[in-house]
Amino acid sequence: MPTRVFLACGVTDMRKGFDGLAVLVQQVLGQNPHSGALFAFRGKRGHLVKLLWFDGQGLCLFSKRLDRGRFVWPVTATGTVTLTPAQLSMLLEGIDWRRPERTFTPTLAGWKRRFCATFSRPLPCNLL
Repeated sequence: MPTRVFLACGVTDMRKGFDGLAVLVQQVLGQNPHSGALFAFRGKRGHLVKLLWFDGQGLCLFSKRLDRGRFVWPVTATGTVTLTPAQLSMLLEGIDWRRPERTFTPTLAGWKRRFCATFSRPLPCNLL
C-alpha cells in the first residue's frame, strides 16, 4: 500500500485515463508516477475522484463518485497537497479531512448519569 498521497490541486479533466494522468503527475506535479505514491485528482463538479497508483507491476486507476455532496479539496488552483493514508480514508468517505473532530470520550466512571442530569429533557440520554 502507498504511504505517500498527493492531491493534485485544481480541476482535472476526468476524461483522462492512465496515460493522461501519468503525464499530469510528471509535468504538473513534478513527481514520478512509478514511485509508488498515490496521486488523487478531482473533477470540475467535485463529486468524482480518480486515484493513480503504481503497485510495482503496473499503474492502477481507481475512481469514486459520491451520490450526494462533494469531495473536500484544497482551494488553491495549482500545486499539490500531501495527505496521510488516514486523511485519504476520510477524504474517500466524504469527511472533511482538514478538520476531523473527535467524538466524546468519557474519562470518568458514571459519566452517563452526570451527563444526563445536566439536561432538562431525558430523551437524548435514552439514546446514548
